[in-house]
Amino acid sequence: MVDHFIMQMRPLFGEEEKKAICDYMDEDGFITEFKRTTQFEQMIADYTGARHCIVVNNGTISLTLAAMAVGVVAGDEVIVPNYTMIASPNAVKMFGAVPVFVDVERDTLCLDIELVKKAITPKTRAIMLVSANGRAPAAGIAAFEALAKEKGIALIEDSAQSLGSWFPDGRHVGRAGRVGSFSFSSPKIVSTGQGGALITDDDEIARRLRRLKDFGRSGGGNDIHDSIGFNFKFTELQACIGIEQMRKLPARVIRKKEIWKRYQEKLAGIDGVSVFPHDLALTAPWFIDVRVERREGLIDYLKQRNVGTRVMYPPITRQAAYDLPGDYPVAEDVGRRGLWLPSAVQLSDDEIDHVCEAIRDFYEGPKNR
Repeated sequence: MVDHFIMQMRPLFGEEEKKAICDYMDEDGFITEFKRTTQFEQMIADYTGARHCIVVNNGTISLTLAAMAVGVVAGDEVIVPNYTMIASPNAVKMFGAVPVFVDVERDTLCLDIELVKKAITPKTRAIMLVSANGRAPAAGIAAFEALAKEKGIALIEDSAQSLGSWFPDGRHVGRAGRVGSFSFSSPKIVSTGQGGALITDDDEIARRLRRLKDFGRSGGGNDIHDSIGFNFKFTELQACIGIEQMRKLPARVIRKKEIWKRYQEKLAGIDGVSVFPHDLALTAPWFIDVRVERREGLIDYLKQRNVGTRVMYPPITRQAAYDLPGDYPVAEDVGRRGLWLPSAVQLSDDEIDHVCEAIRDFYEGPKNR
């Protein structure tokens, strides 16, 4: 019996993070990024297999810097999925590049490669491939790599939701593009409150990224500037938390998969509910994403049963911030029917069962709400 409100998502911090921050403060450090930040970067690089990792203050700026580092400038076009968090297009729009929206695959919610091909113009400089909820495109990551190479454009991976997920060829998601980007905002599997990371195997791209995030400095701690740069640095306090979070990542990946599997089993056979598929051998589901009928009624009913939910991203082109014409049937369908169910890593089996029982009651109860 669940007698408390089950939030759709909440971060998980423990005594380890608290102790790490207190220990650091006892050292009388400068708090700005230094040795612990380097340690955190190395842990991400080691986990993903990347040659370089550069952390920044959030996962939107990380995409901005990725685009800049691969040569995107104002006026260039960047292909972006119409199903994504608005940070993806905003990241390039911020410096004058033009996001060009393309619909997504029905099951993976990743870019539809055939539509991407049609959207490429002489102004296209990059493709931003978002691995929605850790999933790789059904068309295959190699197809996107080949397309980018053929057209002479950069492949950027927005892997914000994908730490702990892998491509079938054994590479971590984020390794296929010239740059891969992760987010550490509060809902992510690893959180530092805010924060982002960039991974790359390209030494020159890594050099550009490090200068872009730190005023264009030629080296740490000096005031000699080889190029234009900005201030998107990390902090040691974030790194203290991140180090402890990374130590917990393997166990969290296992639990995320268990959570998705239990939802899939408990929701099976309910007319009106469809769980988005995952290959658990490769993917650690970030959120539990489903398509549902009568979504607004379900949301209200679940709230009455102490269950929080969150509507999945509506199409970017339908939002007032962009308000663009076009036909995007998959993104629009998700905008109408997509729903995220409680997905926190600390979710108990009893809580999952309560959520699923409430959903089943809504669709199959005596009043067939």
